[in-house]
Amino acid sequence: MKKILLGVFLTLFVILSFWLFNYFYSNSTTSEVVYETTKPFRTDIVKKAVATGSIKPRKEVLIKSQVSGIIDELFVEPGNTVKKGDPIARIKLVPSPTALNSAKSNVDLAKLRYEDAKRQLEQQKKIFDNKYDKEQARVRYETAVREEARYRKLFNDGVIPEQEYEKYQRELTIAQNDLNTADLASVSNLNEFQAAVDIRHQELDAGISNLQLLQKGVANKSGQVSNVVKATVDGMVLDVPVEVGTSVIERNNFNEGTTIAEIADMQKLIFEGLVDESDVGKLREGLTLELTVGALENEKFEAILEYIAPKGITESGSVKFKIKAAVKPKGGTFLRAGYSANGDIILAQKEQVLAIQERDLQFTKDEQPYVEISTGNQQFEQRMVKVGLSDGINIEVLDGLSESEAIKVVQKGE
Repeated sequence: MKKILLGVFLTLFVILSFWLFNYFYSNSTTSEVVYETTKPFRTDIVKKAVATGSIKPRKEVLIKSQVSGIIDELFVEPGNTVKKGDPIARIKLVPSPTALNSAKSNVDLAKLRYEDAKRQLEQQKKIFDNKYDKEQARVRYETAVREEARYRKLFNDGVIPEQEYEKYQRELTIAQNDLNTADLASVSNLNEFQAAVDIRHQELDAGISNLQLLQKGVANKSGQVSNVVKATVDGMVLDVPVEVGTSVIERNNFNEGTTIAEIADMQKLIFEGLVDESDVGKLREGLTLELTVGALENEKFEAILEYIAPKGITESGSVKFKIKAAVKPKGGTFLRAGYSANGDIILAQKEQVLAIQERDLQFTKDEQPYVEISTGNQQFEQRMVKVGLSDGINIEVLDGLSESEAIKVVQKGE
């Protein structure tokens, strides 16, 4: 009995296995791949390069103090708009003995230089008034005049040939030019000595004013107040990195000094960013950028490329090049310094051209582009096409295809 049941079970298992194999095999051999089709379309194609960077003022000025001391009062805070000459801070003067001695020494030295320059000017005036510096040229000119007159008479009397007379004419012309040059040089030398006196006088005035500023905080002659720091340009205060009570160091030849405030014209901004080396060769000054600012959603700003760095920098293992672009102001929107931004640099663009998706473009073994045209129900034929501008998704079709024709959609893996 067990043998009979086992035989029946084996028979049913064989029959079921055969049926399943036949079913799946027949389905796999009879099923057909159905290809989708699409038609060319009209669209705008824009080829772009991407730069990442930030918004910065074109001109940012650091306001520094002319004297050392302690911040006694601040008149501005970040975000304030100031005009040139507006007070920024007042400094309580704490002059050092070394600074006072140095200022007195500078005044004494400036006086000596000024007196020496005046003596040299008086000497030059005597030379100029007596025409000593052009006496030699004058003598040569007068001699040439006499010689030319004498030989002109001989030429007119037929004693000497014309060629010999022309030589004295040339010598007279040269002497005249030398005299004119000597006149100009004499005036120029006098002006130079006068300018030297003016410069030495200005140095003396500056030295005296500096000494007075250190001693009193005010220069008597100019009325300048040294302990009040003023704005040197119009603009917006971006930062005030000091507080009341902070010690500040004056700006001089050996020290840049303490920054009291940072001022920039926020109406003149630039986009400063980096472009990958694969795109920089396609750039040129004057191209348009479309800026997207991370902090301002759905806002686009236009900028004009005006600088491309001649040397690249290595960042994260790749070479990038710095670019700068002038940002066009947009009414009603305030751009803050330091905003991060991305710039789409428009390399080329075409409007409403015939295009297909680049995925549907295929290539022959020798890299010639073609598409497969639908000729019937799931029937296609190969057709060569000429393509143009691409944005990475859509590609322009220049020749070989019309809007009414359907093309095969290339699926992944084909």
